[in-house]
Amino acid sequence: MKECSKCCIIETQDAIRFDDKGVCNVCNQIEVKKKSINWDERKKDLHRLCDKFRGKGTYDCVIPFSGGKDSTYQLWYVVTKLKMKPLVVSFDHGFYRPKHLINRERTLKKLGADFISFKANWKVVRELMLESLRRKGDFCWFCHCGIAAGTMQIAIQYGIPLAFWGQPNAEYGSYGYSYEEIEKVDEKQFNRYKNLGITADDMLGMLPDWVEARDLSMFRFPSFEDWKRVGVVSVRLGSFIPWDPRTMARTLQKELNWEFSKVEGIPEEYGWEKVECMFQGVRDYLKYIKRGFARTRFLVSIDIRENRMKKAEALELIKKYDGFRPSSLDVFLELLDLTEEEFMDIAMKHCVAPYVHDPSKTKKADPLPDQELWRDMLGLT
Repeated sequence: MKECSKCCIIETQDAIRFDDKGVCNVCNQIEVKKKSINWDERKKDLHRLCDKFRGKGTYDCVIPFSGGKDSTYQLWYVVTKLKMKPLVVSFDHGFYRPKHLINRERTLKKLGADFISFKANWKVVRELMLESLRRKGDFCWFCHCGIAAGTMQIAIQYGIPLAFWGQPNAEYGSYGYSYEEIEKVDEKQFNRYKNLGITADDMLGMLPDWVEARDLSMFRFPSFEDWKRVGVVSVRLGSFIPWDPRTMARTLQKELNWEFSKVEGIPEEYGWEKVECMFQGVRDYLKYIKRGFARTRFLVSIDIRENRMKKAEALELIKKYDGFRPSSLDVFLELLDLTEEEFMDIAMKHCVAPYVHDPSKTKKADPLPDQELWRDMLGLT
């Protein structure tokens, strides 16, 4: 398979492109970030934006908050550096890990912020997970949409016109966004890649008859009329300040006593990455089955772009960590009442050419230290 001549991203990644030197469009965007953006001016723009909304309502802005490194950093930055009063909004997907919940509570108490957490009906969520897994090889449709659409619905309900999200897509992805623009998080972006090309109304027609339209209300993006009425400005914080996950994680450790965790399928030195979800390992395993790469390839590519790692070292880490069958898959299958054969049959149908997955070469990984607690937390006992 074709691989970026600079980082380790391969051609099966969504919307990836390579220039005539074999460099991927993500690497090229990081060069724009480093050489073409006046970050001092961007920061002034950010402060001018905040000045328009600060003190004008009950809340100055809304912060979508999983409690992972990106959303925790954006909350810390908005409260301590921008001196804004946010409403912190969390879509609870139901799979938060124990240490994550402790991190989240510690963060909210240290920073002092009003907090709303909302969770969808599990019976509906289970059907959504199964349907999006079958159709897209991705069981997280409900989570993508719940975070993006549900958070903005709450912002509309409270009349909060300013929303801050985290890293810009130019930093990690290849969806056609550039550092040269201030990235807007709106319905166009939601339909472009958040909802996997399936709207809530589309999904309704795919689900059992007992699921009603109102059961999917939190997965619908706010109407254009409501968006315009409130005058929503929804932007990426990372369009205004340089985004660097390693530096951000150290800041969270120092300022909030934010604790790292071991995550399936990645080196322990990246203990800040995707620490919140029990099934991150399953999600990354699905990506490997479909595309031939998982999260370690993604993470080492970031470090290559930041000149923190040589490609040879990165490739060794990929070989060591990518592609293992996660122990969490056992819990996932029990939760959704799937056999492993059914899971693999679904996943294999979503392989992206030219990658061809060979299940016979898959090795099993050990369980995470906290996995023994998950079945009780999920009501499986």
